Amino acid sequence: MSSVEEIASRIDYTNLKANISLEDVKRICKESIDNRFAAVCIPPVFITDAVKWLEDSPVKVATVVGFPMGYGATSAKVEGIKNAVDKEVDEVDVVMNIAAVKNARWAFARNDIEAMATTAHLNNKIIKVIIEIGLLTPEEIEKVCEICVDADVDFVKTSTGFLSRGATVEDVERLRALLPRSIKIKASGGIKSKAQAEALIRAGADRIGASAALDLIQ
Repeated sequence: MSSVEEIASRIDYTNLKANISLEDVKRICKESIDNRFAAVCIPPVFITDAVKWLEDSPVKVATVVGFPMGYGATSAKVEGIKNAVDKEVDEVDVVMNIAAVKNARWAFARNDIEAMATTAHLNNKIIKVIIEIGLLTPEEIEKVCEICVDADVDFVKTSTGFLSRGATVEDVERLRALLPRSIKIKASGGIKSKAQAEALIRAGADRIGASAALDLIQ
């Protein structure tokens, strides 16, 4: 069984709702400091605020790019990463082009992921590629993982939490079997309890993305 401290150290406290308020951001920043979470993950418009409130803490600031559909132009995603970098974000959670993958447009999908990874790494930022695993076939998952390995991404993330089912133990085990240890796994979507978090960590998850972060440490 994982300790509360271990679980907390892996949590990205997340609120990506369209109607999130500045007060919501302030609250999750405070709660993240109090509970020593790994990061907060908030919309790009609030990066500057979160950076200010977390300035003297080890909690990282993460935001999203291409969220949640992933089918925006690659050039727009690259600019989104640059904008986040300018605002002093620490980590970017980016959505791959799911539509390209589902239609076997592999060169397009590869260019999309590699361009985003290159932009993040040139600016010394952590990149987590969201693959929306619940929409993919086993063959597509394997191919996407190959691309992520070639692009040397930092994390592969299971889900947005908006488009399909959330992360499962089986998803994390599959990704861990396909990815080298140098690439970490973030499980996200529908994680509501400490038992779920523990099971996902045992399966190989390095980070847990959750809006119900406080429930995971009760």
